[in-house]
Amino acid sequence: MFDIKWIRENGDAFDAGLKRRGAEPQASQLIALDAESRALQTEWQQAQARRNEASKSIGKAKAQGDEAQAQALMAEVAQLKTDMPDIEARQKGVAARLKDALSRLPNLAHPSVPDGADEDDNVEEKKWGTPRHIDFAPKEHDALGERLGMDFEGAAALSGSRFVVLKGGLARLERALGQYMLDVQTSENGYLEVAPPVLVRDDALFGTGQLPKFSEDLFKTTGDHWLIPTAEVVLTNLVREQIIDKDQLPLRFTALTNCFRSEAGAAGKDTRGMIRQHQFNKVELVSITTVDKADEELERKTRAAEMILEKLELPYRRMVLCTGDVGFSAMKTHDLEVWLPGQGRYREISSCSNCGDFQARRMGARTRQKGEKQTEYVATLNGSGLAVGRTLIAVMENYQNADGSVTVPDVLRPYMNGLDVIRPEAD
Repeated sequence: MFDIKWIRENGDAFDAGLKRRGAEPQASQLIALDAESRALQTEWQQAQARRNEASKSIGKAKAQGDEAQAQALMAEVAQLKTDMPDIEARQKGVAARLKDALSRLPNLAHPSVPDGADEDDNVEEKKWGTPRHIDFAPKEHDALGERLGMDFEGAAALSGSRFVVLKGGLARLERALGQYMLDVQTSENGYLEVAPPVLVRDDALFGTGQLPKFSEDLFKTTGDHWLIPTAEVVLTNLVREQIIDKDQLPLRFTALTNCFRSEAGAAGKDTRGMIRQHQFNKVELVSITTVDKADEELERKTRAAEMILEKLELPYRRMVLCTGDVGFSAMKTHDLEVWLPGQGRYREISSCSNCGDFQARRMGARTRQKGEKQTEYVATLNGSGLAVGRTLIAVMENYQNADGSVTVPDVLRPYMNGLDVIRPEAD
């Protein structure tokens, strides 16, 4: 969400920023709507002032015996009382159009973000680890999973496509991954664990930018609630409509939750396996800080996600997303892509984003120095630390053995009740 005052004062810069994001110029239309709204507001205020003035003059006219003047003033007051609701309704209508137009525009990219059209223009910033030499033909996770307790057919019978049932050792391994990630993020990286609801109302999704533009990507109940696409929604909205003392910042929250996505824009993509599911588990990392500290916090958050991959000894690379691939609410994003030997390529496993004050303006989340009146909007950041299902895929493919078994990474063994190898079911 943008400050219309800033747009009035920086129209050319605003349009240049939209152009980098592949959007059409909007400044002139927004400024015109704002001018119309402010003019109507002034008209209403002037009508109210005149009504008050005329109302006071009625008594004076009657006291002076000027009945004609009193009647004229009474008629004027009556007309103003009729006109004012119409002016107010028109002003609210224009203001709503302005808010809706602003709410559908993406955040402007950080100056350091490379220009580009799509994921092919993303820039590799670093690479960690060497893919393991596998002296047999590595399998993809879904082929491996057929004999390890990964049931897509059973899930389809229950829920349709893009769902999975995990059984036995794989179910335990997924649980272990989620618990391990939470333990690292809370004990080593200073995040506060939160157990939030997964059902939210419209305001929460508007605050983080999923509504109104991306409703088709969400699951809605028959009531007034939506299923969260990510715990970013609930964790970020914990500071909604609050003024936080700067001394309390940064705030860092983490949660392991179910996430739900309709994948409306991903038709035909990754229809096999667990890469793109309607329901999945993810450990989310959210930070609330000041705008001037946001770049530093993005680096810290990205390292918190990278730490999990390094502890699991999974090779990965860090990508800086280009202007055409950065998400709607983000001004800068680091994607972490993990090596999948079964696919023979790197695939996204985490996105860490700096949203600046874009979401804070939508939520009304501000900060100020203790004892001062002046407030400013906070900066919000989010990231996956990590997507649990995709990490399970990465572990399966990188730790697979020739006999179809999967070795459990060392750091996860304390969570596995003594299980160090997940073996195929007997044929």
